[in-house]
Amino acid sequence: MSFSTTELAILFGLSACILFIMRPIGKRVGLVDKPNARKLHQGAVPLVGGLSISLSLLYFMWYNADLIPHTDLYSLSILVLVAIGALDDRFDISYKIRFLVQGLLSIAMIEVGNIELSTIGNILGTGNIDLGIAGYIITIFAVIGAINAFNMVDGIDGLLGGLSIVTFAGVAFMMTTVNHYDLAYLATAIIVIMAPYILFNLGLLGRKRKVFMGDAGSMVIGFTVVWFLLLSSQTGQQASIRPVTCLWLIAIPLMDMAAIMIRRIRRGHSPFKPDREHLHHIFQRLGLSSKQTLLVICSFAALFAGFGIYGELAEISESIMFISFLLCFALYAALLSYVWRITRFVRSFRKQHKHEHALNG
Repeated sequence: MSFSTTELAILFGLSACILFIMRPIGKRVGLVDKPNARKLHQGAVPLVGGLSISLSLLYFMWYNADLIPHTDLYSLSILVLVAIGALDDRFDISYKIRFLVQGLLSIAMIEVGNIELSTIGNILGTGNIDLGIAGYIITIFAVIGAINAFNMVDGIDGLLGGLSIVTFAGVAFMMTTVNHYDLAYLATAIIVIMAPYILFNLGLLGRKRKVFMGDAGSMVIGFTVVWFLLLSSQTGQQASIRPVTCLWLIAIPLMDMAAIMIRRIRRGHSPFKPDREHLHHIFQRLGLSSKQTLLVICSFAALFAGFGIYGELAEISESIMFISFLLCFALYAALLSYVWRITRFVRSFRKQHKHEHALNG
């Protein structure tokens, strides 16, 4: 299948138009994000980015139903996630309800779509590890985990969009190398659909036109990512990439979620209790601006994804790639454990450096 630049241009325009239309509607119905102790933005910002992305994606799928198997199931899942996400954005519903819906959708993915985490590859160097019946349960946890990993990184302007683009670009590139152009085209279309949101979200079209993604968008993105990765990495779906490569394509959201939840549990807190100790919070405490933090984190994500793609193309041992991923995660988790000491040291060093510079100047 060839990529249609005309269709992609139409998608970009449609996504932008929906954002313009949905902004005032979001304000009118109270679908807005207000500042609080964890959210330091100014004013009430419409939570319509996810709605725009989802509606544009559904439009694209309507006219390109043959790009992936079970398009109807995927589209219905998107509608359900948008609905539950919008309700959460408006009324702040319990995370238990969200998890229940996500779990039911993962079961539908397995039973109807025949998309399941059936093997994790040769990650131990002893041969392919087939999960058997355990794959059913692990798939459910994988879907819920991926959805909430992308939800949890949505903390500063542009970050969720930037990290999502890194993942979808990685998927598109890998699918192109193995001549699976249908999935590559769909991943590219999602990047194009997200582009107007990023422009709005970063305030590049004016601060008054700013919008946020909302849970409706982050859940759709997380679900789409895990659908694509399972579709492309499992033998039952004519696997195109190795399962370990998938870890590298979502390294930052996955590591951040896992490390944060482990730390919360060790403190005796609920793993789902919000806080300000995510990776973007750490960089901001180190003195970086929001845009600098965005650039640094997305650069790390691109490096991780690039390494995963290189390992795939160079056929580096799956066990080496898996051990490398675990080492990176262990390093990140260790640094997170000492984050307060590190930030105090960096701040003290920068303050001393400025003082010396002032004296010498």
